[in-house]
Amino acid sequence: MDQIHIPVMLDRIVDLLRPGCAPEFSSHPIVVDGTLGLGGHSEAILDNIPNVSVIGLDRDSQAIAKAQKRLEKFGDRFVALHTEYHKVQGALAEADNALCERALAEGINGALYDLGVSSMQLDEDERGFSYSRNAPLDMRMDTTQGQTAADVLNTYSVQELASVLRTYGDEKFANKIARAVVSERENQPFSESQELVDLLYRVIPAAARRTGGHPAKRTFQALRVEVNQELESLKAALPAVIELLAVGGRAVFMSYQSQEDKIVKRVFADYCASHTPLDLPVELPDDKPEFRLVRRGAEKATAEERAQNPRSASVRVRAIERLERTAA
Repeated sequence: MDQIHIPVMLDRIVDLLRPGCAPEFSSHPIVVDGTLGLGGHSEAILDNIPNVSVIGLDRDSQAIAKAQKRLEKFGDRFVALHTEYHKVQGALAEADNALCERALAEGINGALYDLGVSSMQLDEDERGFSYSRNAPLDMRMDTTQGQTAADVLNTYSVQELASVLRTYGDEKFANKIARAVVSERENQPFSESQELVDLLYRVIPAAARRTGGHPAKRTFQALRVEVNQELESLKAALPAVIELLAVGGRAVFMSYQSQEDKIVKRVFADYCASHTPLDLPVELPDDKPEFRLVRRGAEKATAEERAQNPRSASVRVRAIERLERTAA
């Protein structure tokens, strides 16, 4: 399992979460792992932070099953919930579990959101996330619901497809690719990843294919984000989990694409801003920010880790801490 998925910045993530779980804040702290995956980060948190319990969320039922097996040694210190990460508050309320009830009543001491597709999903051919192996064009993180990547390719208009590719993939040939997809599907609907890869090789100019990585990388990323509505989920998840934090609690977000990081950066800035009017010379006590940035700017993986774990190359880590709660 560890060979399939190497958790990114593992030690640093534990260090970022540890202060919020200190005894002065809680004798039995709770951390929400909003993107459980195979449970690598959760395992490190449970191993290295005294008395902590973890509530793991994932929309992928296969990931939950594997994580539960990995973490069963921790007994009732670990609970897994099958849900989309932005639905954290509703999932806790519906869980009928003492740990989840305490998280809602007292707040949580930490939260981790490791965004994007997991290594496990990339490595499972039948999921269709990878452009390096032929597979059905699915790309759903929750395979029980929602449209597939094939549905997007076979039903979206030229304008809709181009917008997806441009917005979520930064694809400069978005219009050209979209027109080619719509033309191609009139003869044969898309069903497998190799069909799309072949089209991209034909459409993207040879000069452009020689730089910037695999020519299918941006298109596959864009389709995955669209299929799973990842940016919309992130926008909803940020306030949902930040508002669950108890005093001293920290929320850590790991982003792998610029759109994600920009959303996290903007929301964190809003939560950390003072509400004192700009024309006043001193900050009003009731208008002080309730949160602070743990560090200005995003943290990156070390050069050593980037060499050992390619997935860490693009990660950007940001953390926020609750200072106090507004009186009810």
